[in-house]
Amino acid sequence: MSVSETDFLETAEEAARLGGRILDEWSSKFTVSEKGRSDYVTEADLASQEAIYNLIHGRFPEHNFLGEEGLSETNSDSPYRWVIDPLDGTSNYVHRFPFYAVSIGLECDGELIAGVVFDPNRDEMFSALRGNGATLNGQPIQPTSVDSLDQAMAVASLPVVADRDHPAIERFLRALAVAQTVQRTGSAALNLVYVAAGRMDIYFSTTLKPWDMAGGAAIIQEAGGRVTKTDGSDLDIGEPDILASNGAAIHEQLQQLFA
Repeated sequence: MSVSETDFLETAEEAARLGGRILDEWSSKFTVSEKGRSDYVTEADLASQEAIYNLIHGRFPEHNFLGEEGLSETNSDSPYRWVIDPLDGTSNYVHRFPFYAVSIGLECDGELIAGVVFDPNRDEMFSALRGNGATLNGQPIQPTSVDSLDQAMAVASLPVVADRDHPAIERFLRALAVAQTVQRTGSAALNLVYVAAGRMDIYFSTTLKPWDMAGGAAIIQEAGGRVTKTDGSDLDIGEPDILASNGAAIHEQLQQLFA
């Protein structure tokens, strides 16, 4: 039976919804046990990833996998690798702040070809497939046309712990002095797809992991935005360095500000 890239995307969406349901189920357990919330979050994360992996692996057993919770499976004969974040926005999830998501990206020979980010709190499925554009719940999305940083809503991810001299804090303060507003939300995946959907203008971080970026980066690219490292060079999800924007002049403006 032949498999198309559409099959990959449909599987990713199904898996992301499954992961989201598991996160919802586990969140209700926070208040019904003497166990600490952190214990349940770890178990929720693992349960979500296991379900996602089992579903995708069951359909594409020859593929490679990389996931936040210790998942690393390589089959050298396959060009495909699924990059999974079963819970992006862990601190938000712990505190019942409804801004977290499930993120899944698919690479072929190192190139992102598909991505989904599912927000279970809003039932929003952001999806993209190479050459087919990006959608939110099936409707096409595109970034804003804001072309000046002083009119832009910027968002950043910062280290969990950092003193005021940390380079990431310095970059945040530089942007804060120029952009219309700079926010920190706690979910890299949602930040990325919000740029793709025109809800934010620009996003940057130098603290991410591959699973934080893969799904959202694929969606931005297909939505018509731009995603690079903070110095403007090609994105490499293996490096913790990303600058994502609507693709307008603000990309170079922030890049130059960080130089």
